[in-house]
Amino acid sequence: MSDDGFKKGLDSLDQGPAPSDAPDDGAPPPAGDLPPHPSVDALREEFGAGVLRHELVAGDEHIVYIPPERAAEVLGWLRDQQGYDFLQDLTAVDYGGGRAIQVVYQLWSIERKLNLRVKCELPLDALEIDTVYFLWRAADWLEREVYDMFGVVFRGHPDLRRILMPYNYAEGH
Repeated sequence: MSDDGFKKGLDSLDQGPAPSDAPDDGAPPPAGDLPPHPSVDALREEFGAGVLRHELVAGDEHIVYIPPERAAEVLGWLRDQQGYDFLQDLTAVDYGGGRAIQVVYQLWSIERKLNLRVKCELPLDALEIDTVYFLWRAADWLEREVYDMFGVVFRGHPDLRRILMPYNYAEGH
């Protein structure tokens, strides 16, 4: 395959991921058709418009989108009021094409046996969000990795420095 053919095949990346459970027309199901999730319902009651969107992927994975400026507040509330005591993962996704970078928090409530994915979209010219290190110590190196690979600055992180790449690496951020 020529380089031109390879690059042409990458054009679909600009469209972003296709939901695994998408109906035939490619549109996500209407919000009213999503199965209930007790924490999503409680989030909407507590924060109202602070829950920007609710999606369902892979059959039973609930995702909520929240404004980045309220991330620490909402995530702290989820930990303290909804029992999400375990931060399973914290990562970021760049779908390319000039779209916002998504910071992704995968939460688990051990007692309630519930999981919830929380996403914040950061414009490419404003890659900053408050740290959640003080909520979950597990965020320490995860935030450093996202900083290193995507350039997201976690305000208030006690030791935000490169973790994987050399300091003179210019390809990431």
